[in-house]
Amino acid sequence: MARARRPSASVALAIVPLLAGSLFLAFLILPMFSLLIHTSPADLFRHLRTTVVMQALRLSVITTCASTLAVLILGLPVVYLLAMRDFPGKRILEVLIDLPMVLPPTVAGVGLLLAFGRAGLAGRALSALGITIPFTTLAVVLAQMFVAGPFLVNTARAGFEEVDAKYLRAAASLRAFPAFTFLHVILPLGFPSLIAGTAMTWARALGEFGATITFAGNLPGRTQTMPLAVYIALQSNVDAAVALSVILLLVSFSLLLILRSTPFVSRG
Repeated sequence: MARARRPSASVALAIVPLLAGSLFLAFLILPMFSLLIHTSPADLFRHLRTTVVMQALRLSVITTCASTLAVLILGLPVVYLLAMRDFPGKRILEVLIDLPMVLPPTVAGVGLLLAFGRAGLAGRALSALGITIPFTTLAVVLAQMFVAGPFLVNTARAGFEEVDAKYLRAAASLRAFPAFTFLHVILPLGFPSLIAGTAMTWARALGEFGATITFAGNLPGRTQTMPLAVYIALQSNVDAAVALSVILLLVSFSLLLILRSTPFVSRG
């Protein structure tokens, strides 16, 4: 009797993980599939031509490119430091860099407001210089930098840490300066991960909502990015909200597909 039950038990052990995995995949795919079948290409292009959508799309492209470029320029030294150096407090620094990824977005927005608002820690000095950041396009860029920056640091750092130590030793034996080693050894070998991190940073910035609406507000043509336009449209025009959501979905899907399909990036 015990031997007769073994095949059925093996089948059950195989079916349960398969069923659980199928349910999980269905849970992930169903919302995206629902968006796609809710709108037609004609409706998509019709909404895409409206002023509100064009303004939000243009602003999203400009701010995400600006924030990604700023993160790339300012974050690259941090990537090098974390990947190539050991120093006291490194673990604390790593936690601080990762923290924006787990903070509630509204908390990030409040923190930015208290830091760069008129009465904020940096805001007072900026106000004295006649610079006001909250509820401006610059505030959108800063919000995107705050939430998306860790994606670049973590992804690029993983690639830099995989650089074979023999190349670094060879550069050191030739008495190469650290800057030369970074530009001619570490950066080329870690370039695929840097590209992947840059793309992930851009994608995360494109989808940023909570910190932006808290710190920058929701002003059409000035601070209203695509996610904010979706939120506003959902309250009065569900079809427009769906069209905007599909646009963001297609852009994100295309970006990730390109990353997965590009051999030198996917290997990084």
